Amino acid sequence: MIRVVFFGTPSFSIPFLRALLEDPTFEVIATVTRPDEEAGRNHVLTAPPIKIAAAAAGIPTFQPTMLKSDDARETLRAMRADVFIVFAYGRIIPKAILDLPRFGCVNVHPSLLPKYRGPSPMQSAIQNGDAKTGISIMLLDEGMDTGPLLSSVNIGLDDNETIETLTKKVEEQGPGLLVETIKRLAAGEIVPMAQDNAQATICKSLDREDGHIDWNRSLAHIERMTRAYKGWPGTWTTWNGLRLKIQEVAEADFNADLPPGTVSVKHNQLFVDCADGTLEILTLQPEGKPKMTAEAFLRGYSTIDTAVLT
Repeated sequence: MIRVVFFGTPSFSIPFLRALLEDPTFEVIATVTRPDEEAGRNHVLTAPPIKIAAAAAGIPTFQPTMLKSDDARETLRAMRADVFIVFAYGRIIPKAILDLPRFGCVNVHPSLLPKYRGPSPMQSAIQNGDAKTGISIMLLDEGMDTGPLLSSVNIGLDDNETIETLTKKVEEQGPGLLVETIKRLAAGEIVPMAQDNAQATICKSLDREDGHIDWNRSLAHIERMTRAYKGWPGTWTTWNGLRLKIQEVAEADFNADLPPGTVSVKHNQLFVDCADGTLEILTLQPEGKPKMTAEAFLRGYSTIDTAVLT
């Protein structure tokens, strides 16, 4: 039996943990996640999703505030794990901890490494209009997603792919790939392959400003933004100081030929021009309001016609 310590934090990690728990080859002896944090308007102390899932399965959870501490290292050493498995943990793991398990520290990364090293690979693939992305299983080293590769699988991207649909694809294909890769690694059937650093690209951690729409960009660029940044950071623009979260858009069947950012209203439909065409806004969310259709929005904000969004 392969003794596993699983590092993860969000709900995205849970299918990977569950696959290990359901396979008799593995004994998940603990999970490691970030400390509980305050959430919501009432600042209620809330456990990370992976901790809740682990508790339901009777698995203890370790929540160090600092992995670099001697106490954290000794706690993990005492677990005598064969392998550490990491997916969406959210913190850098120091070398002193990477070296503890005999099979190393294995990471799941949702891109075809060395492309899109970093924290936003799925959003980057959609935003850049890629035809495919994938999942890479790798050994962690001290760099950012630079360790040797163990296995990978391709994932095709649909023309209407969103971060939500791509997440589901990774959840469907990733856990099985992880389980089989760890089994083959433990059996000595895999020779880790170094990444080609010359082919590497880096993606950044996203913040709210990344979702701010520049209407001087192309129609295709803005349309991909709305699909890539659903949820966080969202795509948004401003009108008279009001933040409008743009949820869904489509290419209009006409070109209004107005300056970028200019709004036009036709037959209860809402349009905005960008650098090379006209986008129809299908759904949006004014700040402090629920998501609504463009038609519903126009009933309360009809003066937006001919305005310029910024």
